[in-house]
Amino acid sequence: MSALNLDDFADLIERPDGGVRRDAEERRGRLALPPGALGRLDELGEWLAAAQGSVPVRPVRQPKVLLFAGDHGVASLGVSARPAGSAQQLVRAVLDGSSPVAVLARHAEVPVRVVDMALDCDPEELPAEVGGHRVRRGSGRIDIEDALTAEEAEVAFRTGMAIADEEADAGTDLVVLGDLSVGGTTPASVLVAALCGTDASVVTGRGGRPIDDLAWMRKCAAIRDALRRARPVLGDQLELLRTVGGADLAAITGFLLQSAVRHTPVMLDGVVSAACALVAQRIAFRAPDWWLAGQTSGEPGQAKAFDRLALEPLLAHGVTAGEGTGALLALPMVRAAAALAAELPVIDEKPGDDGLEAADDVNTDPEPAA
Repeated sequence: MSALNLDDFADLIERPDGGVRRDAEERRGRLALPPGALGRLDELGEWLAAAQGSVPVRPVRQPKVLLFAGDHGVASLGVSARPAGSAQQLVRAVLDGSSPVAVLARHAEVPVRVVDMALDCDPEELPAEVGGHRVRRGSGRIDIEDALTAEEAEVAFRTGMAIADEEADAGTDLVVLGDLSVGGTTPASVLVAALCGTDASVVTGRGGRPIDDLAWMRKCAAIRDALRRARPVLGDQLELLRTVGGADLAAITGFLLQSAVRHTPVMLDGVVSAACALVAQRIAFRAPDWWLAGQTSGEPGQAKAFDRLALEPLLAHGVTAGEGTGALLALPMVRAAAALAAELPVIDEKPGDDGLEAADDVNTDPEPAA
């Protein structure tokens, strides 16, 4: 395996096309509706046009929910309402269609893909398409030990990159990104606190299943102890993920960066994807221009991360179920923005004119990073 050079991403990732966005803004100005009448839908439509390199914007036809799964050793401290090592139950609920994200995805006709990175179960217990990328069985207990070895961290990161390439090559035009983890909000909170320079108490939330005060104090203490281990490696993002992240978090970070390279828009969900986005921003400062914040869950670490990323959540429903559920709720809003931007006639168009005068100007889909 060749050495992974994270600095390459800063050169490979470009911003969405500014010229196309200006064209989209100009087209919006020629609609019969007055400026501001569609609220954030106008902004979303222009963002999509720039991301696609197309005016008018194309419909979002092939979205996908992508969930990275893993168990975290720190859950053994009682920092989660779920038993340590039980993330496989979350995966099974998605696969059998009984979880919130599975129900919503089924009704929205959006496929769901689950990737096992570090579940604490026998691989044979899961379908091959779920478990084929596993790096290890559970990530390490980050308050006293590293989450991963150096080799595991790189393999997990590269796995995320490879999955981003697979989705781009398959024509996925928007990814709703989430996680299926037990204990995952603890390393995510450590990453947010470390990268934002805050104390453990500022980022410690109560998780998808709210924990009681004693569990919150245990979680806060675990984050504080892991922060001491994180601060010496802040200058090396892969080392940071190895030390206090986990296989699923490393994969999500690699996925986010390679998706930006491939010009694939991504909608972030909870604190785990938000924390990985913060790490990715440190690697390539232009990468956040390819992401949307789906919703605000009320988790303090998520709010801190979105603020640092300058991403304003589309919804504020306070959904704490995780699994990409909150972000998936925002997908109809994105689809609506695309439909309005594409189909509302401009003042100088004749009936039936589809306004495709600029649609062939740009077609950006760069080759995968080496």
